Formats: sequence, structure tokens, C-alpha cells
Amino acid sequence: MSDHYQTLGVSRDASAEEIKRAYRKKARKLHPDVNPSPEAAEEFKRVAHANDVLSDPEKRRIYDATGDENGQSGFGGAGGFGGAGFGGFGDIFDAFFQGAGGQQGPKSRTRQGQDALITEAVSLQEAVFGTDKRITVDTAVVCPECSGSCCQPGTEPTQCGICGGAGQVRQPIRSPLGTVMTVAPCHACDGFGTVIEHPCQECYGQGRVRDKRQLNVKIPAGVRTGTRIRLTGQGEAGTAGGPNGDLYVETRVQNDPTFRRDGDDLHMVVRVPMVAASLGTTLKVDTFDGPQDIGVDPGTQSGQTIKMSGLGAGRLNSRDGARGNLVVHLEVSTPTDLDDRQRQLLEELAELRGEQRHTGTAISTAGERGASGFFSRLRDRFADS
Repeated sequence: MSDHYQTLGVSRDASAEEIKRAYRKKARKLHPDVNPSPEAAEEFKRVAHANDVLSDPEKRRIYDATGDENGQSGFGGAGGFGGAGFGGFGDIFDAFFQGAGGQQGPKSRTRQGQDALITEAVSLQEAVFGTDKRITVDTAVVCPECSGSCCQPGTEPTQCGICGGAGQVRQPIRSPLGTVMTVAPCHACDGFGTVIEHPCQECYGQGRVRDKRQLNVKIPAGVRTGTRIRLTGQGEAGTAGGPNGDLYVETRVQNDPTFRRDGDDLHMVVRVPMVAASLGTTLKVDTFDGPQDIGVDPGTQSGQTIKMSGLGAGRLNSRDGARGNLVVHLEVSTPTDLDDRQRQLLEELAELRGEQRHTGTAISTAGERGASGFFSRLRDRFADS
């Protein structure tokens, strides 16, 4: 049996840090990923085994005392725990741990991909009616070179020489009941039971690469800022054949210069000429559904509203295509550029109505029924929309 101290090139009184540095130095030179020769592979196994013994305080104590990490001198004629397979008493402990659920076997390299999230801007009109959009996403996809195997084409993972493919190693620890065996992930293969000696050069052994691709996404009517649309299986690619994650498209509804949204209703302000508001008229206004006629009653005042049913935003997830309303807020526009004749006519009208030019009638401000109060509330209401 080789001397573990000589294998690592350290003295018998070397500190734990010195042993750690010596192991790392040799492992970097001998690891199968950097040195493919069979001799290096065998030497790497010996170095890894020596480190496994000397880096564990209890194993090292037993090894220093008996010359055997399995402590054959201390366990009499039972044959110790045998070699790397831990025979003899090891079989008893093996049965105990397997029965207790301690032996779980090697880890699987298969992992589900993570979900991905992107933000997509949509206009208010697109949010009202819904739309189809072409989006660009940047996610991990299965490596086209190795098809996700992580190995260079023509190669495959090899069984770990330290744990024999189990993905775990057993090591003794002291307890009130004596020395017992524990199970830990194999440090040489990270618990997978296999080692990728020839990683794919395209993905560097990751099995995935980043790639930009385009997808079609259906934006339903009624979305708001923060609405998330799920595209199943379009997220990050899984590893080693694992399923893809999902892609979530989060909408951000942009402001519109004409319309403001409140729930499923749309609001707009339409200016009505003073004379038209006094006499009544029919106005044509542009909506998302095209030009629409609205009737203005005689004597209309600023702040009055006209509700146009079914011309608002679509209701999200509605099966019957239901929509909110369009609320038109009327604002009476007073002329500011009167010529002499127009001014004369207005003065004659004021005289006929008995209206004095320099007097006014006070109204109650309770409830803010004035036009300026109404439009102030309207502006405040949608300031953050």
C-alpha cells in the first residue's frame, strides 16, 4: 500500500492547509480534463484517495496509528473495512444506511430549466383590443453541438474512479457509540457518479448556450401594466434532457395622448364651442373604433359627460368579448378672439337676457361641482395611470 503522505508530497506533520494545497496542485496537473493519459488517471485516483484520508481528521488519526485508513489493527480479526469497497463490518453499516434511507445513489444531471421574464411595451389601443406581437427573447437553449449531453460528440461520461459510480463515499466518524460510517457526496464527481473527461467545446460542458430567437405572442384584450402572459416551455432550456422552463411576458401599457383608462372604461375630453353648447349640436369624435357621432344637448355645461357603451377596453379573459364604456367629458370652450361684430352680437344677447357684464353669481363649492374642480379631479385621477 502506498504512503499517502508521499503520494501528496507532504511531511507526516503537515498541516491541513498544506495537505489541501498539495492536493490542489497535483489535481490540477492530473485531472482527466487536462491530462488524458491513463497513467495520469491512475495517479489522480491515488492522489484523490490520499487527500480523502488525510483531509479527514478521524481518518488521518486512524491512518497514523495503524498505517491503514481502515484501522485493521484496531478492529482485530474482522478484517477491518477492507479496501475502497469497505467490506467486512462495512457490509453491516452499508445495510444499516441503505435501510435508513442514507444511500440515495448518484445525483442526476437532468435539471429543469428556469423560468424567464421579459417586458413588452404595448400601446393603449393594443391593450384595448388585443394584438399579436413578434418578440425577441434571449435565453439558454440546448447546445446544438452536443445536443445537451455536455460531452464532446463521440464521447460520453465515464464512471467515477473514486466512488465507482455511486456518487457517494463513506467515511468513519467518532460518536458516543463508537466509530460509525457516514455517507457524503463524492468530491471527485460532485455526486454524479460519472466524470465528463471530454467536455463539449461549444458549450464548455454546460449542455446549453445563449441564443436570441423570435416568438409570436398573443396579447389578449384588456391587459394592464404588470399583466403576465405565460408561454409554456419557452423559458431557459433544461440540462441533460431536462424540460424547459416557462417564459413570462409582462406587459407595460404606454400612455395615450387622447385617452385615459380607468378599469375597463376609457375617458376623453372633448371641447364644445360656446354657441354649440348653448344651442345643442351633433359632434363627430375620433375613437379607437373610428369616428363616432355624439349628441350635445342645448345648454350643455362644462363637466357634463356622455357615456358611449361598449367602446371602452376589453375585459381581460372575457369569453363573450365584453368591453367597458367610453366616457366623453365635455368642456365648453369660450372664444378669446372675438371681432367687433361678434362682440356686438354677444353684448346684444347679454342685454336681451338681462345679464350685466361685471356681475357674477356665486355657486356652492361643496362637492366641487365647478368645471375647474371636475377637470382638476380628472387630471389627478389619471396622473399616475
